[in-house]
Amino acid sequence: MTGLTGTGSLVRLALRRDRVMLSVWILIFVVMAAGSASATVGLYDTAESRAQAAASINNTPSLVALYGLIYDESSAGALSMIKLGAFGGALVAVLAILLVIRHTRAEEEAGRLELVGSAVVGRHAPLAAALVVTVAANVLLGLLTALGLIGSGLSASGSFAFGLAWASIGVAFAAVAAVAAQITSGARAAIGMAMAFLGAVYVLRAIGDTAGDRGAGWLRWLSPIGWGQQVRPYQGNRWWVLLLPATFFVVLGATAHVLLARRDHGAGLLPDRPGPATAGRSLGGALGLAWRLQRGLLVGWLVAFVLLGLVFGNIATNVGSFMESPGARELIQKLGGVQGLTDAFMSTELGMMGVILSVYGIQVVLRLRSEESELRAEPVLATGVGRTSWAWSHTVIALLGTTAIIVAAGLAAGLSYAAQTGHSNDFGRVFVAAAVRLPAVWVLTGIAVAAFGFAPRAAAAGWVALVAFLLLGEFGPLFELPQSVMNVSPYAHVPRLPGAAFTATPLLWLAALAAALTAAGLVGFRRRDVAIT
Repeated sequence: MTGLTGTGSLVRLALRRDRVMLSVWILIFVVMAAGSASATVGLYDTAESRAQAAASINNTPSLVALYGLIYDESSAGALSMIKLGAFGGALVAVLAILLVIRHTRAEEEAGRLELVGSAVVGRHAPLAAALVVTVAANVLLGLLTALGLIGSGLSASGSFAFGLAWASIGVAFAAVAAVAAQITSGARAAIGMAMAFLGAVYVLRAIGDTAGDRGAGWLRWLSPIGWGQQVRPYQGNRWWVLLLPATFFVVLGATAHVLLARRDHGAGLLPDRPGPATAGRSLGGALGLAWRLQRGLLVGWLVAFVLLGLVFGNIATNVGSFMESPGARELIQKLGGVQGLTDAFMSTELGMMGVILSVYGIQVVLRLRSEESELRAEPVLATGVGRTSWAWSHTVIALLGTTAIIVAAGLAAGLSYAAQTGHSNDFGRVFVAAAVRLPAVWVLTGIAVAAFGFAPRAAAAGWVALVAFLLLGEFGPLFELPQSVMNVSPYAHVPRLPGAAFTATPLLWLAALAAALTAAGLVGFRRRDVAIT
């Protein structure tokens, strides 16, 4: 028996388990890409309008940092897919990371991989199977995306270049996740490490693109996200760039197998730190335990959002100088803004921060599900801790944590923006614009709590809702969906501050809805069985 014995059987098992999830995610990506292409091609149907819109993006550092550069300003395909090149590639990377960790470190942590390993299965087979499934899924995603773009009216060569660029990003981050799974001893830590790498290379790509061909422009070549963009679909189709992520995958994939052979089963290369011999007073209650489990995650999110706030506050004052043409003004408004170009930019970026912050709220709530499914909840509930207080402890961390993060980001953005403009009243305007995003974030947190309370197997409903609301917000205006449909998203009810009139009524309704969902979830958890096997 070799180390790869049983790989084929594990591939079939993984496909059997993930057939629904993969089908749904691939369908979402394909529809998102094809829909964006169809809408944008019709929106900018002349060479002049495309050149004007592309120049507006290239002359706006903030948009270049978020989406990248357009190298051929006359290309309909390049303009159509600008928002999905880097941002969509990052989402593909997230899917690849989750898929690899799910079939490697998560299975090992849960003890199922040990049972599989007791059969005629080699030591390296689970990792190899996870990489095979992930690579195959990304290649299929790339091909179907290309066909969808061709059906939307874009050129065949550029469409296949774009689809393969997406696939190459996913393949590269599959290898990153494979290495992370060997370094850490827990699935959550492995995902965090891979996500941190994703965030770092996205920033490197942003710095490189905003620097242009001089200075730090070379940094874009250190990023798998940058490699995907440098394929330049619809702008020359540089196929040779695809060799970079392919080589990256081979090197890191081989490294992951070498690391796997050098560690013990169930352990990571980084040893777990032993805790203190005795617990402090704070661990005497459910809230103290929840805080101890969640504090590291909160600190990381706080630091990231403070940095984002400082960056957005500093670059917002430069937006107006690049937005003098009517085409540029129309573009930024379609990206989510309202009156005033600088206010429109701040509204768009703060809205994006609100959507991203929802990830934290859902992530914290889903710790309840992992504690239950991994049998750590039962010993706690066997003491004097009640069900409601235990579930409420993590929910409190989610609600107060999201509040602290958005307040910190608002303070950072407001202070940096006011320092740039020299007007102290700008601090309050930006801070309030950040704070009004909070009720919509609470609604997503409430959805996750309700799903956990009533249908724990469907606890991922929070992620589904987030993706659905994100798609509505991003592509609803492009598809000209009825306002009643777009109003399903809680983000649609947030006042677009700064620049728009402040209205408290929708915020109060969102807060009430979040409270109702949270209360319902706690009641549902109190009445259902707790998983003990």
